[in-house]
Amino acid sequence: MTPLAPATFHSVSPADLTPAQWMPLLGGAVAPRPIAFASTVDADGRVNLSPYSFFNVFSYTPPMLVFSPVNRLRDGSEKHTLLNVRAVPEVVINICDYAMVQQLSLASAEYPAGVNEFAKAGFTELASDQVRPPRVAEAPAAFECVVEQIVELSQGPGAGHLVVCRAVRAHFRQDILLPGAAGIDPYKLDAVARLGGDWYSRASGASLFEVVRPNRRLGMGHDQLPARIRTSNILTGNDLGQLANVEHEALPTPAQVEEFKTEPMVAYLLNKYPAGAPDQQQQLTLLAQQFLAEGRVVEAWKALLLG
Repeated sequence: MTPLAPATFHSVSPADLTPAQWMPLLGGAVAPRPIAFASTVDADGRVNLSPYSFFNVFSYTPPMLVFSPVNRLRDGSEKHTLLNVRAVPEVVINICDYAMVQQLSLASAEYPAGVNEFAKAGFTELASDQVRPPRVAEAPAAFECVVEQIVELSQGPGAGHLVVCRAVRAHFRQDILLPGAAGIDPYKLDAVARLGGDWYSRASGASLFEVVRPNRRLGMGHDQLPARIRTSNILTGNDLGQLANVEHEALPTPAQVEEFKTEPMVAYLLNKYPAGAPDQQQQLTLLAQQFLAEGRVVEAWKALLLG
């Protein structure tokens, strides 16, 4: 891969910016973020529903989810959700899909305390099994949680509070499950996530792709790639990452590479660009790149080894 030209950066320290100036930079760069659509109740049993994009899962055993209601920037006041989980330490974290994202956004409006956002945003309350707040019937998944801890990070405008939640019951809409409830089908989930400003992203269609995790194998690593491959001006960092995730012992054998010459596309290229032709390696590298885009890593290695 040809070395990148030095980039120009805009560098700042938090002390250089107000919370309102820091927010669009931090929230815009750390993206996309999953959304905790949190339903809570206050001490009088009044329901609140609000989305939070400072959210993720942090443990499988026990199943722990954490989200952070951030104090309002304009006056430093605390969100109703935070006040509620202090009074009643239970919450349902509902997961949002594309079909409900506009309603979710509406629920983020700053209605007065005691106003039920289920009604304002047009969602259906569904009684939970083990906690007091209801869950969102339209959500493809929901986690009934008890609040184990609230960590105050600071005070004033923009200050976060980590609400550490332990899931005690989960609900998954049947149509999003893989066979045998072995996992979630991302195409069926159609999840959405937050970016900066008014921007969201949708995890569906062509935006979904798989990356084979290295913990399933011990790839040779970028440093062990042949120099002519590692320094190619055609192959990208993603291309090289796929090639380097192959174990040495899994590389095609010389016999397999020789047999690969009979593949129609390969035979055509070798006939058009015979050995010694200046463009042969370039064409074989382009073919390898095409194979990588299709997830055909072994074929890509064969094409490169031919060169």
